[in-house]
Amino acid sequence: MNVEEKVKKYLDKIKKENGKINAFLSLNPNVLEEAKKVDAKAKKGKLYGYVFGIKSNINVKGLIANCASKVLENYVSSYDATAIEKIKAEDGVIIGMLNCDEFASGVSGENSAFGPTENPRAKGRIAGGSSSGSAAAVSAGFCDIALGSDTGGSIRNPSSHCGVVGVKPSYGRVSRYGLIDLSMSLDQIGHITNSVADASKVLEVISGKDEKDTVSKDFGKISVEKVGKVRVGVLKIKGVDSRIQRLIDSKVDEVVKKNNWSNKEVEIKYIDLSVQIYYILVYAEFFSATRRFDGRKYGKKIEDYCGPEVLRRIIGGSEITKAEFEGEYYGKALGVKEIIANEFEDVFKKVDCVVLPVAPMLPWKIGENAKMSVEEIYAADALTIPANLAGICAISVPAGEVEGIPVGLQVMCASGKESKMFGIAEKFESNH
Repeated sequence: MNVEEKVKKYLDKIKKENGKINAFLSLNPNVLEEAKKVDAKAKKGKLYGYVFGIKSNINVKGLIANCASKVLENYVSSYDATAIEKIKAEDGVIIGMLNCDEFASGVSGENSAFGPTENPRAKGRIAGGSSSGSAAAVSAGFCDIALGSDTGGSIRNPSSHCGVVGVKPSYGRVSRYGLIDLSMSLDQIGHITNSVADASKVLEVISGKDEKDTVSKDFGKISVEKVGKVRVGVLKIKGVDSRIQRLIDSKVDEVVKKNNWSNKEVEIKYIDLSVQIYYILVYAEFFSATRRFDGRKYGKKIEDYCGPEVLRRIIGGSEITKAEFEGEYYGKALGVKEIIANEFEDVFKKVDCVVLPVAPMLPWKIGENAKMSVEEIYAADALTIPANLAGICAISVPAGEVEGIPVGLQVMCASGKESKMFGIAEKFESNH
């Protein structure tokens, strides 16, 4: 099947099913023309044959990057993000822009100004967030691959809930130029696929140093490493649904035994502070980032049009910023972030990877968040936030189901060790 035929098939499926799932917010009007062009090329790029959906907080020239917010409802991007440039250069085709929590602020996909995304694998339940549309689109078979952003679990969390593979690369691995940021000390562009092999292939293309993003680095080539005897570190964090923990434990035992690996429990002393530290950093950095949405240059004044979760973060960030002259919050949070990063560094001297669940609970039913406290909702990212604080790479791979609902297993590796991470993750994938 050539790309044009594939795109037609996807467009037909989106037309029939997206009304219910609400993964795509808008489609690329030129996608068939672009597909024809790549089909006609004599020499095809590394991503020829792949059709991409893009989270709507990443700029794609000529498409609407509204961050699922009324604030930027009609904002048509005038340029391509660096990751998009690289995808296009290797003949990847972009079919449309995906739903998410407004300004990537949320864990469920319910904070979108354009309605929640339904989980294709668990009808009536959330897809997870903030990259809700990205995970749902791949899971529903609307596209091959989706780009998302991961600040504290925003790619891995919905990937776990929707039964797909989600990658948060090491901090700096992928340029964030063209990402409408939430928290610049934590944000990372990543991707969602149907397989570890595809995840590796895409990351190889979108990685690399970019002069337009000062924290980006060249970590070297990426592959699915052929791993030998792996030392698995098992990390236990309080508050995980016992059914999820049992499934992950049994999966680890099976894979360790089958491959003659070793495993032992590891400890990160300050891990229980991760959620609190994360939200201090995110609130303060998000408040700073949103000052540009003042209704003058583009968009509308954010406070006048945003939803309650975005407003909560702006107000919280404003208070943290006011108190900061006393060094009360942000500076101390950065200090604990560094301690957690150092603890992970020490752990990776003793083990090759750290394994744990992705989400502590199953995806709740759409609308149930109205009965939940903010603390309960924020706890959904308790197992994914540590990787962002430490700046390391992490992946969610399907581990099985609990009550017919997908559950992901998370593999974390040291910064820059994506090839090893993919090699280990593929062993868990092949055992699924």
